[in-house]
This record gives sequence, structure tokens and C-alpha cells, in this order.
Amino acid sequence: MRPNPNPFTARETMNDVLTPARLGPITLRNRVIKAATFEGRTPHALVTDDLIEFHRAVAAGGVGMTTVAYCAVAPEGRTQHGQLWMRPEAVPGLQRLTDAVHQEGAAVSAQIGHAGPVANEKSTRLRALAPSRMFSPLSMRPVQAASIADIRRIIGAHAHAARIAVDAGFDAVEIHFGHNYFVSSFLSPRLNRRRDEYGGPLPNRARLAREIAEAVRIAVGDSIAVLAKLSMDDGVPGGFWLDEAIEVAQWLDADGHLDALELTAGSSLLNPMYLFRGDAPVAEFAAVMPQPIRLGIRLGGRAFLKSYPYRDLYLLEQAKQVRAAVWMPLVLLGGVTDRASMDTAMAEGFDFVAIARALLREPHLINRLKEEPAAQSLCIHCNKCMPTIFTRTRCVLNSGERVDGNCTH
Repeated sequence: MRPNPNPFTARETMNDVLTPARLGPITLRNRVIKAATFEGRTPHALVTDDLIEFHRAVAAGGVGMTTVAYCAVAPEGRTQHGQLWMRPEAVPGLQRLTDAVHQEGAAVSAQIGHAGPVANEKSTRLRALAPSRMFSPLSMRPVQAASIADIRRIIGAHAHAARIAVDAGFDAVEIHFGHNYFVSSFLSPRLNRRRDEYGGPLPNRARLAREIAEAVRIAVGDSIAVLAKLSMDDGVPGGFWLDEAIEVAQWLDADGHLDALELTAGSSLLNPMYLFRGDAPVAEFAAVMPQPIRLGIRLGGRAFLKSYPYRDLYLLEQAKQVRAAVWMPLVLLGGVTDRASMDTAMAEGFDFVAIARALLREPHLINRLKEEPAAQSLCIHCNKCMPTIFTRTRCVLNSGERVDGNCTH
């Protein structure tokens, strides 16, 4: 294993977030990445003009790279029926999307992964998979344990999806190792109770992540960049926590298959608001759910959609501990909304920053920051964008919808 002092300590100057940067075999025009946020714009699991325009607008707005999410590696790996999954039929639409982004001067990444226990069987009509048998609070039914054959198939599906991304003109793929999706659920001691080579001690629980990273790298070679999104903390008792995340990050770093690691937190299965911070839109989530889930959210939604106060750079302190332990480039996510927070990330040794909600509010935010370095994001972290993933992901402030009982126009 390579030595792990923070390589940033050897740098003489701080990176400028708005200048070009290398990411593996590619060069981005700046260090700002549009984070993966499911767009809700693929009703037939294929690219639409609406999805293309979503990413074209962000690219025109100045980001270095935009991330298409969520690109499942298998049909049962979708969280819901309408999500795109990587297969030959998807390539023509994906090529139109990558062409549109490239015409605006930005790079484009495909977030690939398998939802595992986060998949809603009622929506996909396909069996969900987890490391161990469990009850799903999403589909309200049992989820079966993945067999070794399932694991091998899903590893291969990641490699196949990465090759499709290359064929479709993507500059990068981001492998989803977070939020208790399939790989992340294997990392979690709370969800992974296996007694085989994929369960028990951390080296076994991390085996799947390392094997997928290797399979993807072999599949794409040096033709595109390969990133992974890794949870630092599930946000639930008995879950994956920072001390283990640091070890996993070190192993992934030493393996040498990744060009960068994006750091995240929270569990889409058990504690989704732990990542987002800010207001918990319980009433809005209930409104888009069918019965009896709607009633359940209205009565007990606060227990699932917990509220965590928002502050800028809210994942920074955890991420700094990972930064001190690995050499590979790191992407800082979480409360990056203005030039000051971006500069802080660069000063702390991070190579890139990722933004999600603020770019839903203002796709042109990066161009605005170039012209007005002191400008503040218009995002108020109300999180009312979150329930819109079931219809068409958007900022409700931009669309004139009601927030707190008042029309935004």
C-alpha cells in the first residue's frame, strides 16, 4: 500500500476552482461537477429531449462536468420503474445527450450502479436484492439475499454498463458506492449479516466495491475517467461509519483503479435527510405517494425524514479525515454553494467540488460566480425539490409552485 500522508501538504499554491484540471485521462474546464441527482425525466427508461435539455442547461451554465443519474446497470437495479438502465437500446439517446453537453464545452459522466435494497419492487416489478434478507421500508415487503451468482452477475453488469458509457460518448463513469445502494449495503454491518467471503470483517464487506472498481477499469481502460461515490457515514446506528470509510478509501486508493473519489453520507433506505440537510418536506413527500404509504408518511414521516440543520460545507470535517489518509483526487460534496465555500474546499486539499441543489435552482450559477465572485446561491435548502423526483426533478421556486403555503411568483 502507498504511504498515506496528505499529498496536499506538498503543494505550494491553492488550486483555483475555476481553472482547468486533469481527471484521469480527461481535462475538465474547471473543478466544478454537477452532482448526480435523479432527474425523473426518463418515463420509459430511455433518454428524452427533456433529460438532454436538463444537462445541456447545466453545461451551458458553466460546470466542468455534469453527471447523468441514475444509470442502472441492470433492470432490477433501478430504484423505480422509470429509471434508465444501460443497454444497447439506450445508446442512441445517450449519444445525443453527450453530444449536447460537449457542444456547450463541458464533460459528462454517467453514474452507474445497482440500487440493491433501495429498489422498490412494487415499482420495478422485479426482485430487489440485499446482502442479507431484510424487510424494505420502501416496498413494505421482504428483500432477498443476493446469491454468489447474483453478485458475479452484478459485477459483470457494471463492467458492461461502463462499456456502454464509452460507446455513448461519456467522458467518465461514477460508480455508486453510497447511500445503502447495493455496494453500500454490503459495506454496512447493519445490513450485511453474511457469513461468506462478502460478509463479516471489513475486508470482506469491502470486497464487492473493490471487485467492481477493478472490473470497470478493465472494461474501459484509460479511455474515460472512473470515479466512485463513497459514503463516509450511513447516519444510522450500527451502520457504516467514518473509521471504516477511511480504510475502504485507502484500499481503493492503493488498488489504483479509480481516478477520484466523491465523498457523501446518508442512507436512501434508512435516513435520506442525513445527506441533504435543511428542511424535511414531509407533506410534499406524502402528496406524491400512493395510499397507504401516503397515510403512513403523514402519520410517521418525521421519524423517517428527520431534519438536520443546514450549514455550508457540512461534510467538510468528515471529508478532511479522508483527505488526510489518501493520495487520490477527492471531490467534496455537501453545502458547496458559493465561491467562498469552493475556495475553502481547494484550500483544504480537495481537487474538485460537486453541487446539486444549487444548480437545480440556478443552472447558470457557475457563470454567475465567474462574473460576480461574491454572489450567493439562491437555493434556500427547503428540499422541496426532493419529492419532485417521482414526477420531474426541478426546483419548485423556479416553477412557481407553492412553498410554505405561498406561491413563489
